[in-house]
Amino acid sequence: MKQAGFPLGILLLFWVSYVTDFSLVLLIKGGALSGTDTYQSLVNKTFGFPGYILLSVLQFLYPFIAMVSYNIIAGDTLSKVFQRIPGVDPENVFIGRHFIIGLSTVTFTLPLSLYRNIAKLGKVSLISTGLTTLILGIVMARAISLGPHVPKTEDAWVFAKPNAIQAVGVMSFAFICHHNSFLVYSSLEEPTVAKWSRLIHMSIVISVFICIFFATCGYLTFTGFTQGDLFENYCRNDDLVTFGRFCYGVTVILTYPMECFVTREVIANVFFGGNLSSVFHIVVTVMVITVATLVSLLIDCLGIVLELNGVLCATPLIFIIPSACYLKLSEEPRTHSDKIMSYVMLPIGAAVMVFGFVMAITNPQDCTHGQEMFYCFPDNFSLTNTSESHIQQTTQLSIVNISIFQ
Repeated sequence: MKQAGFPLGILLLFWVSYVTDFSLVLLIKGGALSGTDTYQSLVNKTFGFPGYILLSVLQFLYPFIAMVSYNIIAGDTLSKVFQRIPGVDPENVFIGRHFIIGLSTVTFTLPLSLYRNIAKLGKVSLISTGLTTLILGIVMARAISLGPHVPKTEDAWVFAKPNAIQAVGVMSFAFICHHNSFLVYSSLEEPTVAKWSRLIHMSIVISVFICIFFATCGYLTFTGFTQGDLFENYCRNDDLVTFGRFCYGVTVILTYPMECFVTREVIANVFFGGNLSSVFHIVVTVMVITVATLVSLLIDCLGIVLELNGVLCATPLIFIIPSACYLKLSEEPRTHSDKIMSYVMLPIGAAVMVFGFVMAITNPQDCTHGQEMFYCFPDNFSLTNTSESHIQQTTQLSIVNISIFQ
């Protein structure tokens, strides 16, 4: 919303969700037309070995970078949670983001990622979904209680902003699940295109409304000060948000293994003919997670990670490749609705990919990782225990601070 402009951002969110829904169904239709059961084998049969290699690179990079971003989120959010424990020194190395990333990797993400069957993550995904709903409630509550006391930026309500293409990249990152769609499709009982379509429609509708609530509440609260990681905006002494941070950290830790499954499958298909022995299964998993962990320890700004992964990996996986495969495989007339939509998606995806990359490099997001936002000063007050007169006084001081800040 910050990059696109709030009204245009909402419209783009609906549009990206529709394109995601359409391309997910299109992908499975392409698999049915070609008689293939993986994304890689579909592209291999459609475009040969060069297409297979290109897809394998994208299909590996997207979930791998997602794993990096999840580590960044876990480190950022959980470190602030542990700093709120009474008597704990904020500078203690054992509550620092680096230690937390390493600890969560060894304790949770690595053991969960060692499963061989993605269906076994069903209960974990259910817990993650429940926590997401809880976090949304906290963000909505703070939009009401905190929002009126955070100064609004001058361009907060313009219809559109120049960086809208970067916003499409972030939204693509949020919605993409094409890289593991065949894994999920094969885990269904009696998988059919019709059953898959119903599942996708329901999932996308739920997802888009959750995203809209998050985006709206977050942006209405912080407007132009919104960070790539929304929880970086909240004050550290807010106990309700601290609980939300804990839930958020747990959610991304539980989501992490889904991405690891895909990276491991790509490696297995490219280098091991699709099958990993028990030993190589463990070795490949440990190697992928180790490298992702090391990278996440070196990067601490989430916004640029989301943008680049969105425009370089998510966009071709959503817009370009499913459409290109379907257009080549389908014998339907050119006036068929699926073909018309595919012809539209191809140039749009290419434009988002090229211009989004250029804009992400030339206009990177500001990142205040680990810093307390200006409106949390001067008194570090708790909104849950503050009188109305004190809030008004603090708001006036915050407005003075923002004039200096600008």
